[in-house]
Amino acid sequence: MKKVILSAISLVLVMALLVGCGGGKQGTSTSPDKNGEATGEETYNWRFAHEENNGSIQDVYVKEFKRVLEEKSNGRINIDIYPVGQIGDATQQCELLQNGGLEFAMISPGNTGTIVPENQLFSLHFLFSEDMDKNKEIFKTSKALNELLTAKYLEKNIKVLSYWTEGTMEWTSNKPVNTPDKWKGLKMRTMPSPMIVASYEAYGANPTPVPYMEVYSGLQLGMIEGQENPISAIEEMKFCEVQDYLTLGGSSLYVTTTSVNPDFFNGLPEDIQQMILDTVEELRDFSFEAQAELNGGALEKIKEATPDVEIVELTEEERAAFKEASRPAYEKYVEMVGADGEEILNLLMKEVEEIENK
Repeated sequence: MKKVILSAISLVLVMALLVGCGGGKQGTSTSPDKNGEATGEETYNWRFAHEENNGSIQDVYVKEFKRVLEEKSNGRINIDIYPVGQIGDATQQCELLQNGGLEFAMISPGNTGTIVPENQLFSLHFLFSEDMDKNKEIFKTSKALNELLTAKYLEKNIKVLSYWTEGTMEWTSNKPVNTPDKWKGLKMRTMPSPMIVASYEAYGANPTPVPYMEVYSGLQLGMIEGQENPISAIEEMKFCEVQDYLTLGGSSLYVTTTSVNPDFFNGLPEDIQQMILDTVEELRDFSFEAQAELNGGALEKIKEATPDVEIVELTEEERAAFKEASRPAYEKYVEMVGADGEEILNLLMKEVEEIENK
């Protein structure tokens, strides 16, 4: 109970700070037009929070979002960026978005599994394609995601503008984990997601939720024995300094969402709404290019910085063994979320299969 009260107090204080900073306020532009007179157009100052540090994939994405949207608006829109920790952790940022304390935020399923349970399908292993071009098509065209799942977010006062991936999730550990039988009892750090926990329990591991900023020390002190993240995050956080193995399992995609407060969005003029939608659409390709570049470069940096870390790539036989071992987690997902979640999952699996077979 004490933690709940402290969290609520922290959220109130953060919202008061944001309001005090004047975020989201609108005004009248005094910038001159071609005749040297004030235009009288509305100006906007918005806040965009993400879940990672400066220089991360989310940070690169949000900075590009800011650049494109400010350029489209001819300076009428200004966006202030808040990396994780500046106004709370990822869960608190989600709560702020829901309550109108933020206009925009990156909302990732791993941090919001108890808020939108259906989004936990992203934590299922070996659900998506190994081909990133096909995954890009899935995120863009999927009815399961862009209609059915988006409606579930909207029920929680979160409007998803797009789904995109930061790359495949890879494993670091202090012992080999290239086959399911080697996971028994492994203290694996996970995000606070019931489905991520279930995915690793299917291998016999001991999933242990730990805040992102405490993972390095947890690994260093032996409180946890492994963790999962995209390569860029593994390199950024220097996890391989305190681990012996980096296993390129590609078990799942790290999916995030570009999200907006729906009440705020619906209250905007149509032309401003369209600017936002156009910006999101333009950034679809950018997000995949950014993750490919940062993850590829990150792997090389890991090899240079920690040459003693053993890098393991799963064989086809090993991947097949993990796929088989992961199936109980699919059943757990349906049990957890019910008929609506099952409908979303079944439709998404069908869509993935159809795109894979093209």
